[in-house]
Parts: sequence; structure tokens; C-alpha cells
Amino acid sequence: MRIDHPSCIGGAGASDRSAPDGIRLQNRFNTDGASNTHLFAPLDTQTFAAVVANAPLVSIDLIVEDAQGAVLLGWRNNPPAKGCWFVPGGRIRKGERLDGAFSRIAIDELGRPVARTQGRLLGVHEHFYATNFIGATDAATHYVVLAYRLQLERESLKLPVQQHSRYIWMQPGLLAGNPDVHPYTQAYFQN
Repeated sequence: MRIDHPSCIGGAGASDRSAPDGIRLQNRFNTDGASNTHLFAPLDTQTFAAVVANAPLVSIDLIVEDAQGAVLLGWRNNPPAKGCWFVPGGRIRKGERLDGAFSRIAIDELGRPVARTQGRLLGVHEHFYATNFIGATDAATHYVVLAYRLQLERESLKLPVQQHSRYIWMQPGLLAGNPDVHPYTQAYFQN
């Protein structure tokens, strides 16, 4: 979608505008709707904590299957969902297009770029956690998740250990009965 109205941020000729409280809002988008790359940087811990406490996060989960139909799961290092098997995934950043976010998340979580067109959208899910990303219980976490299924060769992956300490390939039929697989991951395979 292209915004051509000059009074809109991102519209033709709009470089900045004043907010009612006098705060200057910079043009965050090019006239073609593409975001400026500097906006894709992760937030600092304090700012991110405030966002988590006050707004839902939008993320992409990658349901990666091999040629035999086994699903890639990682053992979560960090809250929320720490200490459970979970599918790879990550948050979409402010100003980031879905295609760019998908590819970045694939690089971060799978060690290789993957185009969003290689996946199939399974649906939109909601995940609610009683804790936040540092395990604090004073601010719950709410995710709106775009779940994509894709098939990749195991050998093509270079799995990092920042978010997941180890990985396993599991047949979908074994996910539901496994108490170590997070219920939100199990939900992707329930009919």
C-alpha cells in the first residue's frame, strides 16, 4: 500500500511533523513505503520492558519440517517458555516489513536466510505468558504470532545456541504427549 497524502508520515514530501505535545516525529518511511534500515535495531532492555508491559508483541514462529515430516524444536534458554521444547521464531521489529522480518528471523534462528514465500501461513495465534523476557512476574507477555510452516533440509541449517541450547527433530504425533514440549508448540499440530 502506498500513502501519497503529503500530511501523512511517509507521504510524498513529508519529512517530519510536530506532534500535539511538541515532540518532533521523524519520517520513518521512504515514500515507497519501505522502512529505513536503522529502525530495525532491537530496543534497549528498559524500553523493551516498557513495551512488553504495555503492548502485545507481534512475532513469527517457524514450523520447520524435514523431508520425513519431523519438526525442528529447540530447548529454550530464555523466558518466557524457558526450559521447554519450542519451535524457532522471533519478534517483528518496528518498521520492518514481513518479508524482511521473516528472512532476518530465519537467519537468527536457523542460520540461513529463507524467503517468506517458501513458507505457508498456518494462521494467527495468541500466546500469553505470566512472565516477561527476564522472568519477572510483574509484567506478563502477550504475543500475536504468525505461524509459518516450511520444509527445509536438515543439512542446510546452522542452528545457533543463543535462544535454544540444543535441538531435536520430532514427529508431530509425538509432540502432543510430550510434557517437555510447550503447549503453544503443541497447539500448532492439533486439528
